[in-house]
Amino acid sequence: MDSHMLTWTTMMMMVVVVCSQNSAPEGVLNCCEGDVLFLLDSSGSVTSYEHARMLSFLSELLLPFSLGRDQVRVGLLQVGTKPRLEFGFNRYGNQSGLQGALTNIRPLRGDTNTVDALKMAKEWVLRPGTSDGARKGLPRVLVWLTDGVKPGDVIGPMAELREEGVALLVVSTGHSNYKMLREVVTPPVENHLHFVDIDDMGIITKDLRDAIIEIIKAERLHVRDVSTNSASLHWRPFLSGLSGHYEIRFGEVSTGGSGGGGGSGTSPSTGGSQYQRLIQSAQLNSIRLTGLKPDTTYSVSLIPESNEITFNTLSTTFTTKPVFESPAVVTISESGETSVRVSWGPLQPDTVTSYYIEYSTLPRGNLQTVTVSRTQNSTLLRNLQPGTTYLVTVTARHASGKQKSMSVKVCTQEVTPALDDLQLTTVGSASVQVDWRGSAAGLRGYWLTWDKQQSSAANQRSSLYLPPDSLSTRLTHLPPYARVCVSPIYRTVRGDGLCCTAQFHSDALGYGFQS
Repeated sequence: MDSHMLTWTTMMMMVVVVCSQNSAPEGVLNCCEGDVLFLLDSSGSVTSYEHARMLSFLSELLLPFSLGRDQVRVGLLQVGTKPRLEFGFNRYGNQSGLQGALTNIRPLRGDTNTVDALKMAKEWVLRPGTSDGARKGLPRVLVWLTDGVKPGDVIGPMAELREEGVALLVVSTGHSNYKMLREVVTPPVENHLHFVDIDDMGIITKDLRDAIIEIIKAERLHVRDVSTNSASLHWRPFLSGLSGHYEIRFGEVSTGGSGGGGGSGTSPSTGGSQYQRLIQSAQLNSIRLTGLKPDTTYSVSLIPESNEITFNTLSTTFTTKPVFESPAVVTISESGETSVRVSWGPLQPDTVTSYYIEYSTLPRGNLQTVTVSRTQNSTLLRNLQPGTTYLVTVTARHASGKQKSMSVKVCTQEVTPALDDLQLTTVGSASVQVDWRGSAAGLRGYWLTWDKQQSSAANQRSSLYLPPDSLSTRLTHLPPYARVCVSPIYRTVRGDGLCCTAQFHSDALGYGFQS
């Protein structure tokens, strides 16, 4: 048994050495950012041979990943009577350290205490903020390798992990309870649940790795601040602390066609000649791409070059904005009785020298104009006529001598009557209730006048001031056929008012009417 174990351990170390000399599978290096914890069954039901096979499988599975603070971090928690964290996420930042640790792991034996192991994983390893725990805001993955023998009641603990956002994947090498395992994994089940013989684990390596990558893959190349002729490219500082440089290739995306045409628009990723090439220092993580065409799709590739570490080429596409010569849009706001605000866009101070605004009443009114600077995108038109339709035209005067105009119709608001619906209601033989409606803004109050005697002479009339929130009053001791007037008072003038005559009849109800 010991000689068998020694032979297998030696064989596993050879596998590690051979694998480390091969290039990583396409798209794995520098692809991802997240924390992956492996829950490895090493209880008494797992033989030494099976345990070594599982570790060899993990070695091959993890070898292509870039490890470190801004990459993938790996932890290993073994399941036995007393579960043990062999190493946490902060332990290994490179493949040599991780691969060496995997060759030195020894099985725990004892019972399959998966429930306590899951509790440890939840409270100490996968919980962000702990000393060796997961990172905030990044994907967390738990991969459970089990022989399927008496795992315990894991459905509840697994459900709690899923509720906290942990993705659960399972690899079973024995006769496990399929229904139970199907319930605990994170969908899709066909990608996250694998049954395989212990000697054939290699056949699921790529599928499991792809499933992990799908969860923790990171968008590491970003295009921002795209304009009609430029864009900013940003990336993670892969070469921080390393020697080397970044090579950036970008060009128009080919719109179709094949064969020997050799037309422009070859994608940078094809290695064709129709791309531009830039070099950026290893200490920088952004660059501005200029001289681009408007409304054009570009492909851009970032190639980190270093003699110390091999990185993947990162690629993405973006489309520059189309050219909209100002003014492309004209809007009206703040419409009042005598003024409106006219706005336009987009602002193009680099190509426009000034804006010229013309406006006149429809159908044929006097033309008025105003000129504003190239940095101004609105103006307030004043002294307009209430309740009137205007035609407003905004013209951009470009530095090239070209002019572009856009027109809109706008209606000013009608004047709201300051006083409305004056009513008189007689009360008894010589009194009247005066009621009215007022709605004009800026009103300072109301001025009431009425006849004292049966005469229209000014010296025989009485007056009364009422504040703007007063909309009624009662007048007494009025003569028959008394005339009552109410006028609005503004800051500097008294406005037009309404008048009614009160008629008193002993044999009828009193009433008022407007004259």
